[in-house]
Amino acid sequence: MNSHALLLIGLGLGLASCRQDMHDQPKLEAHEASAFFADGRASRPTVPGTVARGELDLDDHFHRGKVDGKHAETFPGEIPLTRDFIERGRQRYDIYCSPCHSRVGDGDGLVVQRGMRRPSSLHIERLQAAPVGYFFDVITNGFGAMFDYREQIPPADRWAIVAYIRALQKSQNARLADVPPADRERLTGGE
Repeated sequence: MNSHALLLIGLGLGLASCRQDMHDQPKLEAHEASAFFADGRASRPTVPGTVARGELDLDDHFHRGKVDGKHAETFPGEIPLTRDFIERGRQRYDIYCSPCHSRVGDGDGLVVQRGMRRPSSLHIERLQAAPVGYFFDVITNGFGAMFDYREQIPPADRWAIVAYIRALQKSQNARLADVPPADRERLTGGE
């Protein structure tokens, strides 16, 4: 082997041992501990009063479920109460609400069966009479043992859950007289 080949091999081995660990960079990562800050957190809280671009929530009806400081009686105007919207609400309800409230809303979900505190049934008279803004507020801010879902569920999905809760309440307390006549005949077999 000539001296140039040995030099290239030596240089290659030397450079291979001087790798920069790009997968483990010396920087602070989210949720990592840090001795640099007094609170020990690497993630910094937002500065009070700042609003991220696109996050200004001026519509109290849509973002807080309130109209003139009271729980809204109606859904916001931009909410389409369609079958697809209510189906979206069912999907979100099954993910976020059914572990405690159960799929039928009676308050006997899986976590309750494993010892957690039982929530109110969504079918009690007080909750059937509650305005839709009340449910939106509870999903947003929590209530009693229920924690808030403000960060996990965007406002449109919270409204979809509320629409599904209303449909669920109607379904569990439906009477034959509530069914349209054409469908009533199908259910009763023409009786």
